[in-house]
Amino acid sequence: MTQRTNLTTPSIHPDSVEKRMVQGAGIALILIALFLLPVREPDPAWGKLWMIKPLLIVPVAGAIGGIIYHLLDHLRYQGGWKKALAYLLSLIGYIIAVWMGTVLGLAGTLWD
Repeated sequence: MTQRTNLTTPSIHPDSVEKRMVQGAGIALILIALFLLPVREPDPAWGKLWMIKPLLIVPVAGAIGGIIYHLLDHLRYQGGWKKALAYLLSLIGYIIAVWMGTVLGLAGTLWD
């Protein structure tokens, strides 16, 4: 009789990808809300519900930035310069994702 062992590899990710996505989307939602709330008299050509588009697209982009952060966890755990590189790439990826989401969300309204 052979003895069977459970051969599983422990995960290097301390947090789930869903948690990172929610964190990224939450930060992006706060940023776009701070940008949109001061608008008191929007252009009537934008329509009545013009805020919905950016309030949906920008958090999705932020969630993508959270995925980027999660995918670079393996570099963060190697330490040294790789850890610093992982944080730098995560920050750059998040900024680019949120920037692109902001451009797409505000196209036709505040982004003219």
